Amino acid sequence: MRILILTASLPYPLASGGAIRTYGILKGLHEAGHDITLLSFSEIDACDTPLAAICQYIEVIPPPNRSKIDRLKTLFLSNQADIETRFYSDIFKEKLIHLIQQNDYDLIQFEAIEIACYLPIVKQLATNAKLCFDTFNAEADLQRVIFEIDKQDMKRLPIAAYSYIQSRRIAKYEGDLCRMADLVIAVSQEDHMLLSQYRNDDRTTIVPSGIFVADYAASDETVEVGENAIVFTGKMDYRPNVDAMLWFADSILPKIPDAHLTIVGQKPHPRIQHLPEHDNITLTGWVDSVQPYLDAATVYIAPLRMGSGTRLKILEAMASGCAIVATSIAAAGLSDDMKSALVIADDEISFAKTVSDLLKNPAKCAEMGACAKQMVRASYDWSVLIPRLLNAYQEVGIG
Repeated sequence: MRILILTASLPYPLASGGAIRTYGILKGLHEAGHDITLLSFSEIDACDTPLAAICQYIEVIPPPNRSKIDRLKTLFLSNQADIETRFYSDIFKEKLIHLIQQNDYDLIQFEAIEIACYLPIVKQLATNAKLCFDTFNAEADLQRVIFEIDKQDMKRLPIAAYSYIQSRRIAKYEGDLCRMADLVIAVSQEDHMLLSQYRNDDRTTIVPSGIFVADYAASDETVEVGENAIVFTGKMDYRPNVDAMLWFADSILPKIPDAHLTIVGQKPHPRIQHLPEHDNITLTGWVDSVQPYLDAATVYIAPLRMGSGTRLKILEAMASGCAIVATSIAAAGLSDDMKSALVIADDEISFAKTVSDLLKNPAKCAEMGACAKQMVRASYDWSVLIPRLLNAYQEVGIG
């Protein structure tokens, strides 16, 4: 097949869940023998990345410069969701139309709702290519959950109101996109239930996010994270991650004696930049690789209170053989078998007790880590998931 894939940012380096998912799909489709064109927003030259070896052609466009004034206009002077116009660019649109007119693609795939603003444009071109919307999240419900969390804090009420407005607008937009696409891909059973309500056929399917498990062998590099090391990884300007670390640092960590928390991830949000003032918290910022931190962790935590989809951070920790404590929301995208390889705790007292108990029991941590590594290899390696994706294409007449 000839496939055109659109992304809101270049899926390399692998510093976010979206990049890890998209890179896995690109590499898996390439290894399955398909020709891939990648059209993406980026300031860097993709020729200097591994993407050059798996894509037949790559075109990058500088990201649009959308100011706060533009976003306020969208909020107050329109009924559009903010995410609907965040990555719109006339230059990108023209390049997209040119590529479609010059190439006979079998499939055009939109990676996440941010880039799906171009789906209606492609639909109007009446191309013979099938259109696939790979959702990443059930975005309207994600904003609804964020609203429910933020409204509990008086200081966050303006942000909560914003999320409430966005959730309602996104629901309409998300529904329109799902109905336009020939195939909608959800990353979890929970998301599938939400997204399948937008259409009355069976063209909404599940292909979880995955990883290349072999890439998570122990690193030769070592890092110092102290004894009783608790580790969290993630893009640290992402609201669910910010909320998780504030909740854990304020309400859970003080209940765990002699523990040290290391927060690993790029772009720390201003709301968490004060955390290293505590002697038992380290905030790394950007790192070349999370692997040494996963290897050094005594316990890996995922105390998320908002979000959707499959938590790639958990899959990475499982592939690294970590003992993991997570909330139900963090584990929501995983199969029941996978959930059995970690410990679920949803309130601050049980979360703190579970982590404390594991820190005192290295044998239990090792047992949990070995089980997690085995399960993630069997269910969430891309060698297992790419055949599911190709089968989903075939069921709607692609390939």
